[in-house]
Amino acid sequence: MAYEVVFGARQLKRARYAVAAVFCVHGAVTGSFATRIPWIQDHAGVSAGQLGLALAFPALGASVAMPLAGAVSHRFGARNALRGLIALSTLSLILPSLAPNQLTLCGALFLYGATAGMSDVVMNALGVEVENRLNRSIMSGLHGMWSVGALIGSAGGTLAAHLGSDARTHHAIAAATLTALGLIACQGVRDLRGAPDEAPPPRFALPPKSALFIGAVGFCAVFAEGASLDWSAVYLRDVLDTSAGLAAASTTAFALTMAVARLVGDRIVDRFGPVRTVRVGGVLATAGGLLVVMAPHPAVAVTGFAFIGIGVAVVVPLAFAAAGRSGPHPSQAIAGVATITYTSGLIAPSAIGAVADATSLVVSFGLVTALACGLVVGAGVLRSGGGGSVKPSAAEAVAEPRG
Repeated sequence: MAYEVVFGARQLKRARYAVAAVFCVHGAVTGSFATRIPWIQDHAGVSAGQLGLALAFPALGASVAMPLAGAVSHRFGARNALRGLIALSTLSLILPSLAPNQLTLCGALFLYGATAGMSDVVMNALGVEVENRLNRSIMSGLHGMWSVGALIGSAGGTLAAHLGSDARTHHAIAAATLTALGLIACQGVRDLRGAPDEAPPPRFALPPKSALFIGAVGFCAVFAEGASLDWSAVYLRDVLDTSAGLAAASTTAFALTMAVARLVGDRIVDRFGPVRTVRVGGVLATAGGLLVVMAPHPAVAVTGFAFIGIGVAVVVPLAFAAAGRSGPHPSQAIAGVATITYTSGLIAPSAIGAVADATSLVVSFGLVTALACGLVVGAGVLRSGGGGSVKPSAAEAVAEPRG
């Protein structure tokens, strides 16, 4: 059994803010990378199809590496594991812009995704642990801080691109800054270690069955999120014949409503519980999908995308929280849910494009609407999250022996 750590109110507050800062740094890496993809494509000399293949490698790297997170945490302790992994994640931001061709770009993006995925698992496990100690929801707010970080990183990348900055220089500066901020933030994370006589967990642990049902709910939400982020502007341009500015506004509306909903979502979850919150969110996302599909005017479609953003915003945080409380090995379950959601984010954009090629974008977003209905149907599996009751610590369970 892992060592018990006594938390005071001040320590818990510090730990919560520290984990929130790590989430923000993690999001800023993603935002910084995404805005410079056109530069990276030109530098590597790859076509659109080759770029699409390369962009599958972050999710592939994350899916392969995330099951290793439990072993890393057991060996080095939660704080040291997070400190090392967040540093590797921020520094890996430099790699894609250095790639001179498709092969090296795929390798760089694989490492970028692997480090991001492993740090994602550890920081979510520690977030669940703090949530359990506080006996109230904080996971939505933590993921809201990730969205804030992504927006900050995107803003910095947009400015750098506007100024014509070399992405290698931009990403080197961003990586150095974010590494320093991440390491400072990790100082406030609670350190949890296994007892000396504990057997180490397997180096590669497959997710438990409990994670599959929770992950399916996360899959529906992330599919709707990925489809809306990548295709909302195209939808307004091609289906509703809008201007480029208004088309871009649909993506902004979606991203902003998601960020705001996550930041305020904890209060809603504490009042109504995770199951009811996700069911209502599913209804909103379904209504948003119907507005998009049936929109006679661009403003209606923009409103629909905003509804989808509100509806799916808290689902993934609650899925991680439920996974962290779903069985004897929470970090393993969190890694499983993270793997499923990463996979959903990987296939969503290409699936929407494939359906659109075979039929139309309207039919594609009919599929998104159907998956949003899945949130209403499947919300009950999040009941294992317990509605805020204090259960065995997820971060302690990172160090639990398997088998």
